[in-house]
Amino acid sequence: MRHLLRDDRGSTPVEFVLVGVLLTVLTLGVLQLALAVYVRNVVHDAAVEGAYYAALADVETAAGALRARETVERAVGDGFVEGAAAWESSKLGYDTVSVTLTTRLPLIGLLGISQGWEVTVHAPVETFD
Repeated sequence: MRHLLRDDRGSTPVEFVLVGVLLTVLTLGVLQLALAVYVRNVVHDAAVEGAYYAALADVETAAGALRARETVERAVGDGFVEGAAAWESSKLGYDTVSVTLTTRLPLIGLLGISQGWEVTVHAPVETFD
């Protein structure tokens, strides 16, 4: 019986599978985190671009939300943006255009929590004065 307990033949494939599964899960987790950071940066930059576009003197405010939505959908994919809105405000003490994008929070690939991220950006309004 002692001989059977000390025998380690066949343990290498088991160790390989256990370590392989652990490394695969770790690698996929890092890749998912990188994807989430990329998507966050794309959404934020698109909202900034939309806000500054809508703040131009000869552009309607709603065009900023449309531009931000189109930018995200070009970079990430159609249907990823769940809501886009633009409005004028003077809440910060001067006239601004605000653009808000609402998207999914990607947890597995691009699938994730609906309306998990909301980004709001403000840009100063340009005038001809």
